[in-house]
Amino acid sequence: MESKAPILLEVKNLKKYFPIQQGFFHRVAGHVRAVDGVNFFIREGETLGLVGESGCGKTTTGRCILRAYKPTAGTVWFRKNGEMVNVFEVPTKEMKALRREMQIIFQDPFSSLNPRMTVMDIVSEPLRIHGIAKGAELKSQVRELLEAVGLKTQHMNRYPYAFSGGQRQRIGVARALALRPKLIVCDEPVSALDVSVQAQTLNLLEDLQKEFGLTYLFIAHDLSVVEHISDRVAVMYLGNIVELASAEELYADPMHPYTEALLSAVPRTDPDHVSQRIILEGDVPSPANPPPGCKFHPRCRYMQEICQAEIPEWRELSSDHWVACHRAEELSLAGIDYG
Repeated sequence: MESKAPILLEVKNLKKYFPIQQGFFHRVAGHVRAVDGVNFFIREGETLGLVGESGCGKTTTGRCILRAYKPTAGTVWFRKNGEMVNVFEVPTKEMKALRREMQIIFQDPFSSLNPRMTVMDIVSEPLRIHGIAKGAELKSQVRELLEAVGLKTQHMNRYPYAFSGGQRQRIGVARALALRPKLIVCDEPVSALDVSVQAQTLNLLEDLQKEFGLTYLFIAHDLSVVEHISDRVAVMYLGNIVELASAEELYADPMHPYTEALLSAVPRTDPDHVSQRIILEGDVPSPANPPPGCKFHPRCRYMQEICQAEIPEWRELSSDHWVACHRAEELSLAGIDYG
């Protein structure tokens, strides 16, 4: 991938707060800060991995980008016809055209497919809604899409229950590809699949990216899953991105203690490797009542007084390596050395 490719998507200070309602009159008693000031960009043709524990705001970020959720604050800029447009300011009547260029692959291949629709109906639905094809041409395009994701065309008239989890996810991928989008948000697309099928699905996504010139936001909770598919990786904790760097640099030389802890859990293929797993103390704080200062400080083994009092600045410490940690320059954290 060419590092100087133009930026396709840029997220600036994105926030999404969900109200906490109480009582008969649904009085707002507080807010869940699901996404609390997120910044990143994705270049055309690259894959940005977004990783973190469950509940950190990854999926909410992805759905705000697609305008499935209305954000509380911030902007999302998307390159359309050579110009950057603010997704949140696009009039409703023009969103249909924009959605042709931004699609999603859902996490659960079982609940994301309508059990009352055949494969033909599911994959052709976007084409029919956008008036791209009909009749014999529609059927021809569905055949091409199914072949592209490794499914047999004779399965077009079957229902989702007749397929395995991996095959259902391929149907979901074919549906996302139908409109030939520029950006696909992959919302934990392999987390519900057997380990033996995960690698096949990741390889498929890589092949499709090369064939169709796709750009991915790849959401996952496991760093080992995004290791090979991602060009850059953003690590998210409690609504904030705490570190962002190229995949190679982040795995070899992490600068945030949370990234170091996640990397310590990545399985190694070396049979002689002695695991030094970092066990984080305590539970993830509530996004409705996050701790002051650095949100990670209650679980951080490198915590100092400043961490409890001041929010760390999001800054670039080396070329395209961003981190939010007061002690990033002085700490020497353990990455993964593959020799």
